[in-house]
Amino acid sequence: MRYAFYPGCAQESSAREYRLSAEVVCRELGVELEEIPRWNCCGASSGHFLNEELSLALAARNLALAERMNPDQPVSIVTICPACYLRLKTAQVRLRNSPKLRQRVEKLAGLPCEAKCEVRHLLDVLVNSVGLENIEGRIRSKLEGFKLVAYYGCYLVRPPEVAAFDDPENPMMMDRLLRALGADVPDWGGKVNCCGGSLTLSRPDLVSKLVSDLIEQALEVGAQGIVVACAMCHYNLEAGQKRRQKLPIFYFTEFLSLALGLSVKPSNKCFIAPPRLRR
Repeated sequence: MRYAFYPGCAQESSAREYRLSAEVVCRELGVELEEIPRWNCCGASSGHFLNEELSLALAARNLALAERMNPDQPVSIVTICPACYLRLKTAQVRLRNSPKLRQRVEKLAGLPCEAKCEVRHLLDVLVNSVGLENIEGRIRSKLEGFKLVAYYGCYLVRPPEVAAFDDPENPMMMDRLLRALGADVPDWGGKVNCCGGSLTLSRPDLVSKLVSDLIEQALEVGAQGIVVACAMCHYNLEAGQKRRQKLPIFYFTEFLSLALGLSVKPSNKCFIAPPRLRR
């Protein structure tokens, strides 16, 4: 399986461990990621609030660059950031549905864009293309003893007419993946509640309240940690906790790499693995 890979800005800086764990997992599972050459920021999370057409052009340029990677056949783009996923998908849908808008956006982007690329999140690729049975067959260390809740946040599943990723109210892909790895994954009510997103800069008080509520909900079902698929969610949930809470936050790719016996370790140092899983 070969995909054009759009890493996104955060995965080049503050969420570098997310990209590294995703790459080693993909190599192990036969998913080839070819980075889109000269990719640019997708416009999240401020571009689409300031200038709609410019934000579409930022995303469309990445779609156009991916199309040029293999002009003879359709290209599938994979990203690991839900905000990037939503911006790329939004541009794809909008440009497909409006030839006039597409002409204006192509002029801004400086490249023709047919918006034919399929845009997917890595979680979708792993669960639905690689398949849980194939992943289970490669597990070296079952994650027995871990009680984890899956947190999807807002961007991965909403708006459903654009994301078309999973059930927008009760997504299950990450739950199913973690259970396939051997973890105990209880159901909980916070899996799609907002963490505050970029309001962490302008309204930290609001983010603190949202995060505190999420942590309390996770603790109520006995969770030892929260597993996410988003760098912004990871930062908010980890940094926005009250001093007394201290529930560790992980990327789903980190736990997958651990179960597959790969060298990338979970980035959160305060989580204590069950003795038989310690390296």
